[in-house]
Amino acid sequence: MAPLHRTASFLTLSITLLLCFVLAGAQDIEKSISYFNNLPARLFFFDDTQTVIYHDVVEGNVYVSQDEGKSWARAQDIPAGDASMVIEHPFNNRYAFVLTRGKRHYRTEDRGRTWRSFDIPIVPAYMSKPLSFHSDPAKYGYILYQGTVCDRSGWGSVCHDETYYTKTAFGDQPQLLLTETARCQFAHSSKDFKHDAHSDLIYCVGFDTTSLTGTHSLSSSRLFSSTDFFQTENKAEYLGIGKNARGVIAFAIVSKFAVIALKDLTPGSEGDMLLYVSVDTKTWAKAQFPHATSARLRENGYTIVESTIHSLAVDVVLQTEASLGTLFVSNSNGTYFVEALKDTNRNEMGYVDYETIYGVEGVGLANVVSNAAEVERGAASKQLKTMITFDDGSSWSYLRPPSTDSEGRRISCDPADKNECALHLHSVTTPHNFGRIFSSPAPGFVMGVGSIGEYLKPYEDCDTFLSTDAGLTWRMVRRDAHKYEFGDQGSILIAVNDEEGVDTVRYSTDEGRTWNSYNYGVQMRARALTSVSDATSQKFVLLGQIARRDQTAGQGRYAVVYLDFAGLGRRQCTDSDFERWYARSAADKECLMGHKQWYNRRKPDADCYVGHKFEDPVEHEESCPCSDEDFECDYNFVRNGKECVPVGPEPIPAGVCSAGDPDQTYMGSSGYRLIPGNTCSRQGGISKDDKVEKKCSEAQPEEGQIRHQTSDFPAPIVQHSYFQESQTILVRLADGSIWQSSNEGYTWSQPVPDQKFVVFYLHTYSNDRGYLVTAGKRYFYTTDTGKTWNPMETPTVPNTFGAQVLHFHPQSSDYLIWTGNDQCEGFGANCNAVAHYTRDNGRHWHVIERYVRNCQWARDAEIAADRTLILCESWRDKSGNQRFFMQSGQNALQLVSGTDYFAKKTKLFDHVVGFTKFSEYLIVAEYVQERQSLEVQVSLDGKNFATGLFPPDMRPTQHAYTMLESTTMSVFLHVTTSEAPNPYWGSILKSNSNGTYFGISLHDVNRDERGYVDFEKMIGLDGIALVNVVSNPAEAPLTGSKKLQSRITHNDGGSWKTLAPPSIDSNGLRYDCTSTNCALHVHGYTERRDPRATYSTPSVPGLLMAVGNVGETLAPYAESDTFLSRDGGFTWEEVHKDAHLWEFGDSGSILIMANDEEATDHVLFSTDEGKTWREYQFSNEKMRVSSIVTVPSDTSRRFILFGNYPRAPSTAVAVHIDFTTLTTKKCVLDVQDPGHDDFELWSPSEERAERCLFGRQTLYHRRKRETNCVVGTQPKAEEKVVRNCACTEQDFECEFNHVRNANGECVLVEGTQPLADDPETPCRQDADYWYSRTAYRKIPYSTCEGGLTLDRGAEHVCPGFKAHGALFWWTVIMLPFAFTALVAYWWYRRSGMSRGAIRLPGGDPGMAYRRSQSGVGATLASVPWYLLGIAGIAWEYVSEAIDSATSRFRSRTGYRNVPVDEDAQILHFEDEE
Repeated sequence: MAPLHRTASFLTLSITLLLCFVLAGAQDIEKSISYFNNLPARLFFFDDTQTVIYHDVVEGNVYVSQDEGKSWARAQDIPAGDASMVIEHPFNNRYAFVLTRGKRHYRTEDRGRTWRSFDIPIVPAYMSKPLSFHSDPAKYGYILYQGTVCDRSGWGSVCHDETYYTKTAFGDQPQLLLTETARCQFAHSSKDFKHDAHSDLIYCVGFDTTSLTGTHSLSSSRLFSSTDFFQTENKAEYLGIGKNARGVIAFAIVSKFAVIALKDLTPGSEGDMLLYVSVDTKTWAKAQFPHATSARLRENGYTIVESTIHSLAVDVVLQTEASLGTLFVSNSNGTYFVEALKDTNRNEMGYVDYETIYGVEGVGLANVVSNAAEVERGAASKQLKTMITFDDGSSWSYLRPPSTDSEGRRISCDPADKNECALHLHSVTTPHNFGRIFSSPAPGFVMGVGSIGEYLKPYEDCDTFLSTDAGLTWRMVRRDAHKYEFGDQGSILIAVNDEEGVDTVRYSTDEGRTWNSYNYGVQMRARALTSVSDATSQKFVLLGQIARRDQTAGQGRYAVVYLDFAGLGRRQCTDSDFERWYARSAADKECLMGHKQWYNRRKPDADCYVGHKFEDPVEHEESCPCSDEDFECDYNFVRNGKECVPVGPEPIPAGVCSAGDPDQTYMGSSGYRLIPGNTCSRQGGISKDDKVEKKCSEAQPEEGQIRHQTSDFPAPIVQHSYFQESQTILVRLADGSIWQSSNEGYTWSQPVPDQKFVVFYLHTYSNDRGYLVTAGKRYFYTTDTGKTWNPMETPTVPNTFGAQVLHFHPQSSDYLIWTGNDQCEGFGANCNAVAHYTRDNGRHWHVIERYVRNCQWARDAEIAADRTLILCESWRDKSGNQRFFMQSGQNALQLVSGTDYFAKKTKLFDHVVGFTKFSEYLIVAEYVQERQSLEVQVSLDGKNFATGLFPPDMRPTQHAYTMLESTTMSVFLHVTTSEAPNPYWGSILKSNSNGTYFGISLHDVNRDERGYVDFEKMIGLDGIALVNVVSNPAEAPLTGSKKLQSRITHNDGGSWKTLAPPSIDSNGLRYDCTSTNCALHVHGYTERRDPRATYSTPSVPGLLMAVGNVGETLAPYAESDTFLSRDGGFTWEEVHKDAHLWEFGDSGSILIMANDEEATDHVLFSTDEGKTWREYQFSNEKMRVSSIVTVPSDTSRRFILFGNYPRAPSTAVAVHIDFTTLTTKKCVLDVQDPGHDDFELWSPSEERAERCLFGRQTLYHRRKRETNCVVGTQPKAEEKVVRNCACTEQDFECEFNHVRNANGECVLVEGTQPLADDPETPCRQDADYWYSRTAYRKIPYSTCEGGLTLDRGAEHVCPGFKAHGALFWWTVIMLPFAFTALVAYWWYRRSGMSRGAIRLPGGDPGMAYRRSQSGVGATLASVPWYLLGIAGIAWEYVSEAIDSATSRFRSRTGYRNVPVDEDAQILHFEDEE
């Protein structure tokens, strides 16, 4: 309908004006009211114009006002009912476009006065923005159009997207840009994204495969670019990661950043997202988030929120069960993020309560969930608090509330108590108006609806608040919630009640100190209040909904009230009415990015209007003296505390330093650079980026050279560890000092020099967190890999009972458990260990339990337990001194679990020895008093336990056992069978897949008195393990001496064999031992000083190194040599005489060794995996090397030797050796053409008879042995499963109570019974048949198919469908038809339709159907669908699967199901009565 206008008559207006002059002076507020039938999907002003658009998407009409909402007319050039979407041109305020559901659309080039049609071959895509515009004003006509093409296919349609382009704003025929796209966008589509790329550069998210079925794999989704509209150029963007740049989900330009979201498609990934960022379209960098689990990006689990031109802000979902997030803010190029704010509030749609203040840099408002822990577990609704930042997210504080309300009365709480008395505001997740929530272009003016108290109240219980200094101070300006708007650069404020229907608007001309009212004559509930977008007008548009009882016949239900306050009689402001207003007036926050920010703003008491319509307030900058905050680390430098330290020797241009002059110097980087875009003044400030003089000997050497750096420590090293995925390492000395290096040992410093520490911990699940524990009630923590360390108080001192002091949660990095001493001063009659937990990284602690030995989170990386579940080993009797409990044996150690953070406790076992977690298993050692024996209890969820069953001769009565590595869906357990006073050894048992049945894998496996076992699995190749066995178990108890031999398994313990010895030694000579009893034997886990010095490396599949000898038994360590295997232990070669320590570097491209039998002054290194070795001398004085370390991923070419000089055993030395410049050639990896790069495809089956391992033949990419190149950190090619093999004997192991006999067959142990048959498990898994047990069971980790079925006995049909015959199914199918026919006959007779029936006067056969929609008529109506259902069950299932998959892939694919009105942004409100 056309809008109806109602304007007062001239006589009435004259009387009103006269009364106004008499009563209130010259106050002529003009109004006009127009009526509409529906709320608008969009209501907006063309930028810097008086033209308003009202889009009624229900009617499909567009209404235009050329006078700021005073009068309205339908766009007559657009057929009624056709307007589906209205999109204004963001860079040309004369253009707008109306898209229909068809192929003909409309364009205005005169701000809605006229509309002309244009045609496009395809309908628009159902997305929020199907048009993309060029930001260059000279290329305003460059527009991209995203459309959808659907082809009929069977009963449905297969749809995909295509993109068209125009250079004339659709003034000519649009041309096809690219087909099968998800989104295309100009690189020049944002005024803030400034770069020198080609002006026609376009990015498209599309697919590099074609599809006839309408589906694409995610791996085919790529980002493509072109500078000629894809006519001849179609470039795939590799993002610096090569062909791994696949799985593109989305592309967007945010502020000055271009952002690409990728799905991590690497093996083992859990669907995490990767963000790549560019500020110049040329170089892309992966966005690095803190490695806390809370920072993992998941699809639909992160939001790029409103960002400044200085940094990118991303809110990441913390818990999928609750709408909670964590806000991260980046550095200046968007690549490194730091945690800015935890527990941010967000809703299910991904909107986040975060908004920056318009025109004021660095100021933003956010809402956090104060009771996040309760919300996460569903125990409470959200309690929100509002926080503000004045420094771009570096620090946050609560909003300071006003001391009085709007009527001058004191508020009910104490503003000094920030936790209990602060101002909290409703934000983005609960919008109540169009546009921004808090601010507008009026400088410094911020309004909001909220409440004062402990947390935010419901909207209806809130009041309206105003700040005129960008959020620093606040005043309550109106009781109740109001909609509000700013006008004339803040010289007039408008507010209308938002809790009930009203006919009055309030306005203020003195910044909200006093308010006047104006009755506009219509009782209605306000729905929106708006004005021109730059807040420079005195005219406003109020949209409201009229209750039915107040509606006038013939008028629409929704009213637009035009209000013009220009006639208030105020004079126009002059220069004397303005003052300089500084933004960010908070203490120590005035300067940001090197300058202060200020505006000319009208004085609060100036009774005048500004009148600068469509002129944005002018921002002025005043430079500040340069300070530390204005500089960041230069390239090749990293932050270490407050300093920037080099990652290694500084690269310098060729010719700067000449060879042979040790005293020559050069001018190098200070380690700092001015942050890009920073405008600080160096006059009166500091210049941290000035070049400094350095010695040439400290610069990076020329290619082929090796450098080292030696650092001395005042005491022996007792603990050292790298942060994961980092170059930062921590060292603790015997004197309690902690030393840190952020450059792999090149330089060292003390992060907390005035403290002594008893231990440090690196967070198990969050790679950037570490904890330095003092002997008192304090620890220091880092959340940024040691860049900064912060103190935190603890509830108790660390425990002295041998328990781990800190335990970590796998999902929430702030969740800690601390176990400390209580009442243990002096003798401590009630000395005990007490455990506390925290959910905020130590800010608040809560008691878990007293008298404990060990408390841990039940949740683990692979144990899906309740995230609030805590397990405690707790002493039954909680009194006395805990130190004597073990000796007395009178107090039982119980295992207690507690959900809701131990608030709801359950005793699991009365007496335990301990518990541990391995892989997906939680294993408890229960002591059974009646049998004086141990039972193994296994759980997969921390609540339900099953008893592990052992072979009868292996019940661990009075024995100890050790849990071994478990990574192949089985538990390996070492049961001690020989113990003191005899030498220690035992048997290795292996479980079934759920850890309940244990069978013998190998007897007589060596262990030591500490319980450590000579057992180690190979890293990177599942199923390969090495052990040492005692070869003389009969005589060892008599002689007290064990003779050891090595064994290896290649099928996960199914069978074991000796290590094949090499034929010649490293000197080319044959070994003395040549008999069949000769084998290679290697020293194992029990002899290592550092358990981390493993045989293998995760970076090179198949590579092993070990110290051992060729002979009949293992020789002493000092008589051993060093060996290497490249094929997973099938074959070995001696690489050097004598025992050596070794380390792998750069994915095996460099190996390093140091003599481990005596002090040395050199290392040996190899670039061909041990074929040849070279020597490098690092010192003139020999040192005893105790360990060689490098980054945990073994991807670096820098190593650290730890040790000491024999002359000074009470000190320590660290030698940093850098092989970076040995070669600069980068290794080339081409997965598509593997025969022509620097890598080879290798399989563990190449050197053995069995071609398959675990039922599959797998190929791995690894560097060719002779190629001298740098692998670096480039992404590795994933392992490739060539095929699943037929099952052979290698894929089976002995079933419970069975062992292998001399012929290798599994036979029942004498005197035992086999397990009973288990028909329930396979039948419960929808199998058709179940099989009787045999002497064999299939190795759980094997994927073999077909072939032998040694684990299957007699076949039995599962009860259920398969158990019934043809007669049963014929009856099932036909019975519904028979019933339906009977019902139809009954209905036919009842309805009077049968011949001879008597029809009563006025009878209506359809009445019964209308009275009950679920009657027999409904049954009849369902018959055709029933028939279809019988025939089409498979089709229905497939279509539903595709349907759901397509909708989940909605944002990233060109194929989609088309929803209805996805972009109809209608405001939905309840009906007003």
